[in-house]
Amino acid sequence: MRRYRPRVWIFLLLLLSACTSPAAPGEPDHIRLPMGYLPSVQYAPFYMADARGYFADEGLELEFDYAFETDGVALVGAEELPFSLASGEQVLLARQQGLPVVYVLGWWQDFPVAIASLKTSHIDEPADLQGRSIGIPLLGGASYIGYAALMAANGLPVDAAKLEVIGFTQIEALRSGRVEAAVVYANNEPIVLEAEGVPVNLLRVADYVTLASNGVITNEATLREDPGLVRRMIRATLRGLRDTLEDPEAAYDVSRKYVEGLSGANEAVQRKVLEESLRFWQTDRLGFTRPEAWQNMQQVMIDSGLLPAPQDLEQAYTNEFIP
Repeated sequence: MRRYRPRVWIFLLLLLSACTSPAAPGEPDHIRLPMGYLPSVQYAPFYMADARGYFADEGLELEFDYAFETDGVALVGAEELPFSLASGEQVLLARQQGLPVVYVLGWWQDFPVAIASLKTSHIDEPADLQGRSIGIPLLGGASYIGYAALMAANGLPVDAAKLEVIGFTQIEALRSGRVEAAVVYANNEPIVLEAEGVPVNLLRVADYVTLASNGVITNEATLREDPGLVRRMIRATLRGLRDTLEDPEAAYDVSRKYVEGLSGANEAVQRKVLEESLRFWQTDRLGFTRPEAWQNMQQVMIDSGLLPAPQDLEQAYTNEFIP
């Protein structure tokens, strides 16, 4: 009788090697990655993966492109770039316009938008927002989605407060009393105000509703034609994210090479920004994106008139490549 076990083990070893080994030697694949914002310590996981050679281990050479989020989504949707960083609402908006983008890694587990107010305004809970003036950067994007979701989760219509478009001047608008509250990022403006000795109250959207937040997107063509590239990108990114969560001090030091202004008078604030950001990244399964987050996101966008009808969410995101 012939025995097949040795061949089975050889096959399994080859399969494991194919799933975990770096790309074949040769010229690395150059990846231009739109980040959606200015250089920031908030991108520490990507800086860690780059500095520690995790992208290189996967045969990738990254170029960080601090373009607008919408530009990155458009380029990926047009198949001109394989990856970009983007938030959940941008994925659904893009797909509504016929751009075949797909969310493949959930970097932020909780939505970072919040409503900040000076403690003297006595806005201690969502119900206190009724009739108040709230500054918002623009009537769209993650800021508006977060505001609408917070109001809906607490049984309040979006017009229960008086929205005022103020651009990205939330800190000055709050400090000067131009508005009574402002839509901010919980890991940014409130930290700056507290560092200036201005105490604030913070209503975090994530404390009331789960929404699909920032992550890595690709397009349907890349998923179909080069899934190995997606696996390599995700493996390297997750290694950087894991290292950042395990050693924030090292992540901050690495970020100095990529971001100006992380030393000196601003250092205490920037360290706090990274510390606060870690709270939004932590999870038992790094990279996983929760189905209910997408269902909630879609419903908020429909209720707000940003989407005309439900989409097939299984086409908008996948956890296929997450360990």
